[in-house]
Amino acid sequence: MSKVPTVIHWFRLDLRIHDNLALRNAINEAENRKHLLKPVYFIDSYIKNKVGVNRLRFLIQSLENLDSNLRKLNSRLYVIRGEATERLPELFKSWQVKYLTYQVDIDPEIIKQDEVIEKIAEKNNIFVNKRVQHTVYDVQKVLKNNNGSVPLTYQKYLSLVTELQVKECIIISKIISNECKPPDESSQEYDVPSLGELDLDETTLLPTKYPGGETEAIKRLNMYMARKQWVCKFEKPNSSPNSIEPSTTVLSPYISHGCLSVKLFYHKLKEVENGMNHTLPPVSLLGQLMWREFYYTAGTGTANFDKMVGNPVCMQIPWGKNEEHLKAWAEGRTGYPFVDAIMRQLKQEGWIHHLARHMVACFLTRGDLWISWEEGAKVFEDYLLDYDWSLNAGNWMWLSASAFFYKYFRVYSPVAFGKKTDKDGIYIRKYIPELKKYPSEFIYEPWKAPKSVQTTAGCVIGVDYPKRIVDHDTIHKENLKKMSAAYKSNKEKKSLKRPQSNT
Repeated sequence: MSKVPTVIHWFRLDLRIHDNLALRNAINEAENRKHLLKPVYFIDSYIKNKVGVNRLRFLIQSLENLDSNLRKLNSRLYVIRGEATERLPELFKSWQVKYLTYQVDIDPEIIKQDEVIEKIAEKNNIFVNKRVQHTVYDVQKVLKNNNGSVPLTYQKYLSLVTELQVKECIIISKIISNECKPPDESSQEYDVPSLGELDLDETTLLPTKYPGGETEAIKRLNMYMARKQWVCKFEKPNSSPNSIEPSTTVLSPYISHGCLSVKLFYHKLKEVENGMNHTLPPVSLLGQLMWREFYYTAGTGTANFDKMVGNPVCMQIPWGKNEEHLKAWAEGRTGYPFVDAIMRQLKQEGWIHHLARHMVACFLTRGDLWISWEEGAKVFEDYLLDYDWSLNAGNWMWLSASAFFYKYFRVYSPVAFGKKTDKDGIYIRKYIPELKKYPSEFIYEPWKAPKSVQTTAGCVIGVDYPKRIVDHDTIHKENLKKMSAAYKSNKEKKSLKRPQSNT
């Protein structure tokens, strides 16, 4: 048991040193009171059982980088195995904890966890200091500005934050004094776990395309901010969903894990745009950042935001169930090369362009397979490097036309959409090598190729590559009728709930 009281900073979605106010508060408290400082991170059952392999590798790389950066400040990271609600009370006693800092989260499960921890801390006279640092704006203040209601449109959201000031980023460079540095603990007990310890065989994964960690995040940020004209001319709809190399920044995984401060990104964008002609929200890079803020606000103020039932902003749609179709979609075996290439890239690399996400989400839901967006959200939670609770749910509701976007008749074609930016199917040939020898005229619709062409290309449809699981031209029209009926039903139910006039 520690004889000297301890200050804990609990790392969660803030895996960085820069612009980390909660960490700085912990450092200052430890220094002022001559307490020990112990930054911790918990490897819990969610991480072991629910985080997909690519995101898990990214997380471990980020923790290794965080530990390295903390050691430069004369500290280190203490990785704790187990549930925070079980292990933190143990640490409170064994480490004689007096002060705990961490960032605010909006995920309902995390909120429940935090309520438990706060009650235990209060009983033990431990001061808890929470900071909002995973969003540009404090979402609670935004909701308050809207009289407690969730802004249901992007433009309404922007009107609520226009006058809000964004605080400057803080810099932590202070070397922690030796008296605040705990004596060496068992390195094996508190070191960042290897992928092997987490039962992950790294040899089964492709080489890392986007290394995790704060160092890589800052490097990537600076690289793009140096391209001022590119930043100022950026328009998200004009970027390519099927380019071989990303046509966007791919900063999202670093932001979602907190390796990069979203406020730092905001201020850097403002610096680049200052005095220059630039695109505007929603299509600009700053506009993309505001979409994230919009979904965080909606997720905070909406009950059951990640579900259809009990979600007041979500359209109630009688989705069907088809496990075979769901599995084929998730594994990239729908028989539509563009859809399958996207899903294979996602599974292999953990990232796909936002328009590619639009394509496959529409295909799974209202466009073709008529499967609930909740099922798609679960697959994305497993596959995405940049998985984020509020963004994942919000975007899936948008693409399924369940909330925020109601032009359900605008359906992405799994054939025509990809051809706009990649007529010869170079992207498809990379991720579906079975089709790499197909003539360009058939690369998006291989079922139309004569059998002789299929044989010559070494890929017979139905044998070497699956047949289409649905006929898009027919099924999307049937689904449009279902969507129309669902919208009509929802409208009627809402009108019945309205109070009747006595006049």
